[in-house]
Amino acid sequence: MILTSIQTFIIICMVTLGTIITRFLAFILFQNTKANHSYISYLGKVLPYSAIGLLLVYCLKGTSFKAPTYGIPEIIAIICIIVLHYWKENTLLSIGAGTVIYMVLVQFVFI
Repeated sequence: MILTSIQTFIIICMVTLGTIITRFLAFILFQNTKANHSYISYLGKVLPYSAIGLLLVYCLKGTSFKAPTYGIPEIIAIICIIVLHYWKENTLLSIGAGTVIYMVLVQFVFI
């Protein structure tokens, strides 16, 4: 299926609008609230660990521990993520560095 330029532009605009709405919806809903909701605080504490857990499951879903690398790049990357996360307590740094470490190991070390 080949799209015209107008159709492509409309799709990009709709995806952009949907992304903007989902990003700013919380700010619109809670704009007049000065008190910190317990549910929002709970999500702020739980979501970083949930994101790392989700990435862990996604990373390990196709790992074969019987293959010649035996899951060693995955285990090294996971250990680096855990150490870095507890050391710096920065989710973005942990996820980014873990991804880079894993990619370097898979592309250059465990060929």
